[in-house]
Amino acid sequence: MTWKTIRMELARTPEFPLGSSDYGYELHAPLSAEGHLDVKAWRADRKNCTVRRFWRGEPDRKGELLHTRHGWAFSYEPGEEDDEALFKLDRHLFRQGEYITVREPGGEAHTFKIVSVR
Repeated sequence: MTWKTIRMELARTPEFPLGSSDYGYELHAPLSAEGHLDVKAWRADRKNCTVRRFWRGEPDRKGELLHTRHGWAFSYEPGEEDDEALFKLDRHLFRQGEYITVREPGGEAHTFKIVSVR
């Protein structure tokens, strides 16, 4: 297990046919040698598993990766009202070029491309 910083940027959309580096997340998380989220390491040190959301025109938001009754989510404040759900996060490979879907609290989903794992 190794702690990594994963940068995800908005993937292609009709509005952004080439994607956009102005919208995304940087996640600090423990990964297995294969590139999956190491859940045991996350449980042992949850507070070190952080996320920074960067969004053009908005201040950065800092939060943490949580596992709730609804699955994995980025959370910025106590409670679930602001949680951004992550689709099948425990099955994803965190490798450059892979994709992850994030669902905003209002229900809108965005796909992000992993651009770096360091």
